[in-house]
Amino acid sequence: MTTDLSWCDLFIFREADRMLLTHPLALLSLLLVVHASSPLVSPSVRHEFRRNLPSGWTPVRRAPSTSVLPLRIGLVQPNLDQIETLLLDVSHPESPNYGQHWSPEKVASTFRPSKHSVDTVRQWLYSEGIAVSRVKLNGNGGWIEANVTVHEAESLLMTEYHVYEHADTGTRHIACGQGYHLPEHISKHVDLVTPTIHFDIKLKREPIGSEKRDHGAKPGVGKSIGQPGSGVVIPKTTGFIKHILDELSQCDQFITPNCLRALYNFIYVPLAANKNSYGIVEYTPQAYVPEDLDLFFTNFSKSQVGQRPDLVGIDGGFVQSSQIGFGFNGESNLDLQFGMALVGKKQKITLYQVGDDVEGASFNNFLDALDASFCTFEGGNDISQDGIYPDPFGGYQGPEDCGKVKKPANVISTSYGYNEADLTPAYTARQCAEYAKLGLMGVTVLYSSGDFGVAGNGNLCLNPDGSQTGDGKLFNPSFPGGCPFITSVGATQLNPGANVTDPEVACEQVIFSGGGFSNYFPIPDYQKEAVDSYLTNSPPPYPKDIWNSTGASRAFPDISANGANYVIAVNGEFSLVFGTSASSPVVGAILTAVNDARLAIGKTPIGFINPTIYSAGFRDAFNDITSGTNPGCRTFGFNATEGWDPVTGLGTPNFPKLLARWILLP
Repeated sequence: MTTDLSWCDLFIFREADRMLLTHPLALLSLLLVVHASSPLVSPSVRHEFRRNLPSGWTPVRRAPSTSVLPLRIGLVQPNLDQIETLLLDVSHPESPNYGQHWSPEKVASTFRPSKHSVDTVRQWLYSEGIAVSRVKLNGNGGWIEANVTVHEAESLLMTEYHVYEHADTGTRHIACGQGYHLPEHISKHVDLVTPTIHFDIKLKREPIGSEKRDHGAKPGVGKSIGQPGSGVVIPKTTGFIKHILDELSQCDQFITPNCLRALYNFIYVPLAANKNSYGIVEYTPQAYVPEDLDLFFTNFSKSQVGQRPDLVGIDGGFVQSSQIGFGFNGESNLDLQFGMALVGKKQKITLYQVGDDVEGASFNNFLDALDASFCTFEGGNDISQDGIYPDPFGGYQGPEDCGKVKKPANVISTSYGYNEADLTPAYTARQCAEYAKLGLMGVTVLYSSGDFGVAGNGNLCLNPDGSQTGDGKLFNPSFPGGCPFITSVGATQLNPGANVTDPEVACEQVIFSGGGFSNYFPIPDYQKEAVDSYLTNSPPPYPKDIWNSTGASRAFPDISANGANYVIAVNGEFSLVFGTSASSPVVGAILTAVNDARLAIGKTPIGFINPTIYSAGFRDAFNDITSGTNPGCRTFGFNATEGWDPVTGLGTPNFPKLLARWILLP
């Protein structure tokens, strides 16, 4: 086994250099001493890489060797290789520890990097000539930082740093291109190093007019996931509606809260609302309009007129009112109008509003607020994807809201998502592990599966080299949909002319239910039987090189709900809206009711639901969807079929059956 070099070893190697030409025999004796005292440094291995540069970036020259980089080394968390087993222990219905969720303190102590990892990486830096005074360990023990020159970083990581320029903005940034290396014995203690391949920095957006009304227009360059036109999951609309009738006979044309209650037999009055919680996440500049809530409630839930969600602003998050139109208000209005109406007046909803109105935010910014250690773990946020606060572009000037949310809501719904290929495997792995930790603490995390079928956001597909283009031919899975520790929600619809009592089909009206197989994450144990059955009984008729056909990767979605023809109020008018972004908050409302019933009888929240819903006891607790496809990438996509499928998952919720089964669990 390789051990770390001591200061004595370093002296010996330096003396060896000096003696090489002058005292050959002495050198031989010295090397024999080295061999006896400690092994040589381990060979280097490629630690992380990316195939392609992000769109718009081009190298313009080598980085100056004397430029200083804030090198951050994220240490591996112990027990992460056991995180699925640990999560199943509190989440699988057959486990004797079902529902015995962990405290935040237990989660933190279980996954805190070890002293051995800290010491090993420190010794390596010292051995490479980085002075002890320059090496710092952060307060949470998750990462090591040292300001180093480009020359030193290139030597440490066996790579080359360049200055990259963005074609649209002229922004320049130093990064190391496509990969870097670490000594083998160091690599096992490190998750990732920054700045390295995560080099596409936050781009300042152009000024936005105060009265922008263009529906869905893209106001400048930026990667904030709340920005209209940025390529993430946001609802689609076919325009305004002049006349609305809240009639069950018209649910094939207009989905209202009563239609959803009828579809999923969802009738419930909260009994333990003061003990329960439901959180909906929005990303600035997406913002709800208070007057629109009242317009919606006036038509569909009169007792809630004047009711508002409890606002928790994160990293400068607030309900902005200067940018208006469907592109800015459609998502948040949709989530809150239906989420609040379905849970009813007694159950409060928490609105997690993330990011300021200049830079915006990412999922990591939200997770920072739930877990203070996540803020700095593995070097902290990635400037290529996450909001960095204080905002360097003049917005929110406070510090990152690390650990602001002391107790997360029992159910958290998010109607946004990336393409998996937008992000590096290391970035997604870091975030996915955090969802597992939330599951250990009893939180149900829901994400929309995407609206472009087997294609990615923007209808982009993959090419063999990993790039994404409109004419690509390889299926492009979503994230976090491919993370095995969240519940991915797809979309269904009522066919035109169908009754509310008729079976739903996969959504093929305006949007297509996102689904498929991850290229990053292995299949979790809880899903193996369902996926094996699908691949055996309904094998997709496509070449195996255009989708992940191994049968060994995480498949999604897990469940689904209606995602077509939603009636929402936006800026004083009613619009028809489509998207898995509608499906997720509906499922969240139904699961919140399940939690209420369990809490009312002294039981714990349902937490991470995937091991339960895939279990034999829940096999008939969903309305199986057996018709429809999810087209994309010049194909018809996958087929909805009996049992689980990568279009609608296990199906839509049957509330009475789900409630009965969860009530019986410990």
